[in-house]
Amino acid sequence: MKIGILPAMHSPVATPAHVKAVARACDQAGFATLWQPEHVVLFDTQESVYPYDDETGRFPLGGEAGLLDPFILLSFIAAVTDHIRVGPGITLVPQRNPVYTAKMVSDLDVLLDGRLIFGVGVGWQKEEFEVLQMPFEGRGEICREYLAVMKRLWEDPISEHHGKHYDMRACRQYPKPIQKPHPPIYFGGESKPALRRTADLGQGWFGFNLLPADVGDKVKTLEDMLAERGRARSEVEFAVSPYRKPITFEDIERYHAYGIDQVIVVAEGLTTDDTLRAIDEKVRTFLEPARKL
Repeated sequence: MKIGILPAMHSPVATPAHVKAVARACDQAGFATLWQPEHVVLFDTQESVYPYDDETGRFPLGGEAGLLDPFILLSFIAAVTDHIRVGPGITLVPQRNPVYTAKMVSDLDVLLDGRLIFGVGVGWQKEEFEVLQMPFEGRGEICREYLAVMKRLWEDPISEHHGKHYDMRACRQYPKPIQKPHPPIYFGGESKPALRRTADLGQGWFGFNLLPADVGDKVKTLEDMLAERGRARSEVEFAVSPYRKPITFEDIERYHAYGIDQVIVVAEGLTTDDTLRAIDEKVRTFLEPARKL
């Protein structure tokens, strides 16, 4: 059983010294993966319901909180780590230009020497799409086409795409990713459309805010979808995070029994020392015992 981590790296705590200390601690401890979220803007109030707060439906950070751009942040982390795989969790693909996103993914995979995981999602915050002047409706279909554009840029010497949502004349984009044909794509989301995207295109599934009791039906659904498409279960890693829901190591064993390959724990702290203590606690409670599974 792999244990990944999503450590606190947002402002005001995310200084260069904080990012360096936290990233190195996660790398040296032996976590399998390190993830960072994406939101280019936040809001003091909004109508969109945050899907991972069952009580209030509100995003846990206020409008003045700053999430560092994941590609910039992970580029910094690439320079101070040696082993841990890292990924944006989750890149909001349909609100980004696909050519620029493909470039960022390729370049970061080069800087990481092939340690990048490309976490992909369609987003939930309509207000963010409006600020970016990108369509919120139809974002699932747009996500699929944007990924098709990216694959042409990652895989083809001369890249070209002509589709419903994007038209790209023949061009060249280099360097290509270290990982071939491209870094593994992990789709975030718990809905059936998200699971279908995983079954169709993904090398991983990242379920969020899920306890062991929540994963059984989703694992079965995704396994059935993979079988319908002639794909082996071994082609896709199943990763989940309990997010802020408290778990014990017995829950890690339950995830494992349901067929989950990786559990991603959250390490939060208002200071660097608090975050490092949270990481140490996750090492003792989850990472070290999980090595026996």
